[in-house]
Amino acid sequence: MLDHSSDVDTAAPRRSSGRRARTDWRLGGRTVRRWNEWLLAIALIGLGVGVLSGAIIAWAWDSPLAPLVGSAAAGLGMVVPIVLAFRRSRPVGLLRFRPLDLLWGVGLGVGLRVVQGLIAGPKPLPTFATIDGRVSEWLALDAVGAVVAAPVIEELFFRAVMIVAMFTILRPLVGHVAAGVTAALVSTGLFVMTHALAGGAEIGSVIGLALLGFVASGVVLLTGRIWGAIVLHAVCNASFVALVAFGTALS
Repeated sequence: MLDHSSDVDTAAPRRSSGRRARTDWRLGGRTVRRWNEWLLAIALIGLGVGVLSGAIIAWAWDSPLAPLVGSAAAGLGMVVPIVLAFRRSRPVGLLRFRPLDLLWGVGLGVGLRVVQGLIAGPKPLPTFATIDGRVSEWLALDAVGAVVAAPVIEELFFRAVMIVAMFTILRPLVGHVAAGVTAALVSTGLFVMTHALAGGAEIGSVIGLALLGFVASGVVLLTGRIWGAIVLHAVCNASFVALVAFGTALS
């Protein structure tokens, strides 16, 4: 499942001890040493507090702003562990960008949207809720957040912090393949659960989220880089927002 050749430089500099320096976080080394059990625990606590705070805000506050503020609270619960993780160290190669990441992201994002549409079956186009024929500016702002902020925050949390930490912990114990599959499954499960708690658990939506989470996890584990997953997530969300805007205009 894991291809290390794409990011490993065969001419990498050697350390003073004569060993070749690691150029890929999937191979271990000092850049992922501090992405350990403590970081994983902090990430899970941050996610739990953020999701719970968001749910309380959405339930208790009778305001058009409640969903937006609730989403922001959930996002903050992810941002704190992300900042802490990258302050501890930067896994080598994880933030590296390659033009191929755009191809991975756009192609897989469009493909996932098509598959999700087939799973959902023939349905009327989704629409924004309107007041006197106008879309609330808060809904529009929420849509922008879904395309811009959510893919960055969620991928850095679920596919960077969660996957890298779990893979780093498990790799010495069970090997690369088992560690990668386990990290992908756990990360995807948490991703689906977080969205289900925030927006319901309709079966078609759960399947679509699971596909997005597992494919994005595969991109990170296969390339060693996060940008393909971020672009994939952004394209998938943007295509849905475009469908909603089109459905609203037609209605």
